[in-house]
Amino acid sequence: MRLRCVSNLRIMTIHDLTLARMLHVLAIVLWIGGVAMVTSVIIPAVRRMENKADMLRLFEELEGRFSLQAKVTTLLAGLTGFYMLYRLDAWHRYLEWKYWWVHTMTLVWLLFTIVIFILEPFVLQRWYRETGRKDPDKTMRAIQRLHWFLLLLSLVTIVGAVAGSHGGLW
Repeated sequence: MRLRCVSNLRIMTIHDLTLARMLHVLAIVLWIGGVAMVTSVIIPAVRRMENKADMLRLFEELEGRFSLQAKVTTLLAGLTGFYMLYRLDAWHRYLEWKYWWVHTMTLVWLLFTIVIFILEPFVLQRWYRETGRKDPDKTMRAIQRLHWFLLLLSLVTIVGAVAGSHGGLW
């Protein structure tokens, strides 16, 4: 499938795979970039606050604002990623170790999808409020550790996906 765009009297053709790849990369940049911002800037700044009640409230407000972006970009990354696998008939990559980065992309997407759409609304928000009231520092430490784990796994995946899709890394 091709999309045609007219710009400055030129006709530009965009193949569906090119469009899917562009949207996929854009979604990843916004999604994981946001996770990096929350992990390396917002959480450390919030943890340094003197008033622990304000700390929890501010973190919840800031992460709540990122929540919609994370949901939309996670969905877009999943849809475009699976579309590219379907369109390229590349399902065999799940059976070959040299495509380990496809496995990790799927794993990272699945982990975030479960956290964002299932655990956060049904489990983590209640846990956050209950443990946050009892021990705000311990709660924020746990959140920070989880964010660092997910961010580092995401970064390894990005490096592997870029190298792997260009013939590197085995």
